[in-house]
Amino acid sequence: MWIRKAVRDQKKGVDSPVPTQVVSNEEIVPMPQTTRQKQVEQLIGELSTERAKRLGMERRDFMRTSMGLATCFLASNIAYGQKYWDVDEVETWEEAAYDEKWPKKEYFIMDVQAHFTNGLALGFRNNEFMRNMGFNLKNDADSYGYRTFVKEMFFDSDTSVVVISGVPSVEVNRDKDGNVLEGRARSPRGILPSWLMSQASREINELAGGTIRAIPQGNLAPNHYWDKVSNTMNRAATLEQMEREIKQYGIKSWKWYCHADPARTGQGFQVDDANSLWFLEESKKRGIKLLSIHKGFSYQSRTLGHLANPKDIEKAALAHPDINFVVYHSALKHGPGEQGMTRPDEWIEMNRYNPTTGDFEWHSVLMDIKKRNPKMNNVYCEIGSFFGVLAIAHPEMAMHGMGKNLKYYGADHVIWGTDCLWWGSPQWVIDAFKRFQISDEFCEKFGYRKITPQDKAKIFGLNAAKLYNVNLKADRKALAPDALDRLKVAYHESGGQRSNAAWGWVRATD
Repeated sequence: MWIRKAVRDQKKGVDSPVPTQVVSNEEIVPMPQTTRQKQVEQLIGELSTERAKRLGMERRDFMRTSMGLATCFLASNIAYGQKYWDVDEVETWEEAAYDEKWPKKEYFIMDVQAHFTNGLALGFRNNEFMRNMGFNLKNDADSYGYRTFVKEMFFDSDTSVVVISGVPSVEVNRDKDGNVLEGRARSPRGILPSWLMSQASREINELAGGTIRAIPQGNLAPNHYWDKVSNTMNRAATLEQMEREIKQYGIKSWKWYCHADPARTGQGFQVDDANSLWFLEESKKRGIKLLSIHKGFSYQSRTLGHLANPKDIEKAALAHPDINFVVYHSALKHGPGEQGMTRPDEWIEMNRYNPTTGDFEWHSVLMDIKKRNPKMNNVYCEIGSFFGVLAIAHPEMAMHGMGKNLKYYGADHVIWGTDCLWWGSPQWVIDAFKRFQISDEFCEKFGYRKITPQDKAKIFGLNAAKLYNVNLKADRKALAPDALDRLKVAYHESGGQRSNAAWGWVRATD
């Protein structure tokens, strides 16, 4: 049985801004909490209780401060017996120590993998502090299919720009009489269809006073419109939807799931097959030259999961040097398969982690592509549910994963993403990456290098801004405060706090 991590934590009295086990984003079966993760969880409880009491605070309030975040990383270092995270104990006692060490505006943060789910209205839009600022905003469940997205992505984290990233769903272009459909009628079963991502992005940007705060992706892929009689792609319907998403929705990138089957044909596709190459040519003609591909995390498909292997990226990228390919999750295969796991350490085995080489599936396939093609310059490693997962599941693997991404692809080809809201507010993973470093031992042994502040600046947002043509000076007005920033200030002044709730799934037995 599965249960939301937030519900599980509430029942067990756990309150932590950093998830204390890996959650499922519904693309994997939840894995058991490991012994080490249980130790971290217990230490977080003990250390935070002690600090909150001495500071005269409620523990819940303490855990929503920077001191609470710092306490979690200190607990991880103690439990693992390694200084995986750069945290000074004084940061767990004094907020000023955190603010001095980690300036809030040090990095521009652009998250290219952010999700919400359809059908939930924004209840906070009518809060008093918003009305007092002159906003009279209507709650509209059809237009805004999320309750916490804006709050946790913008108000409760340092994120400045999000790419609203979709999941595969087919939009029905016309009804039985040939009339063009609009809105929810286009995708009655869609979780996050293209039209909704587009509408949400427009409204967020309007709320921000016209600055770029949200960018929509397009869900269209080569196997969405299919002639089941001839068992071939319906190219006319595909082009009709392509034109709509580009011209009407204003999408900036496609998001593909090769192992998904939205047309229910019984088959998926590959990035380098004939239909995909035709699609990419048509996309280029219309000015879209950015493709985001889900790779790894394949077990929501029992029969097509093998298509999430990144091996098909090589041929496609070489055939289209003018298209940029962003490989989501850095192709971490993950696990544990449809039956789940019986032992916590099975996750490491199923990913075939080799501590001698630092390799693991399918990340090693993605690394090998670059080794064979060192001059290939149009493939990017995205780290949503890659860095964060490894940081919680196995910090040593996190060093290998990030070390290899940087060694082979370079700091200018690694892209920031978090896969939130599955993980709750992304602030914890932002904090984790600020504190993250590759050890001297690993640098010497495996040929990795230290991650510089300049590298982190590229990864956090500058690389994505370049790919999505976000002009930081013009579009973001040199990051001058906009209406969304002012709302964030008002939110905190009115007592708003992070929920510290992860919305992904865990096993009810943990």
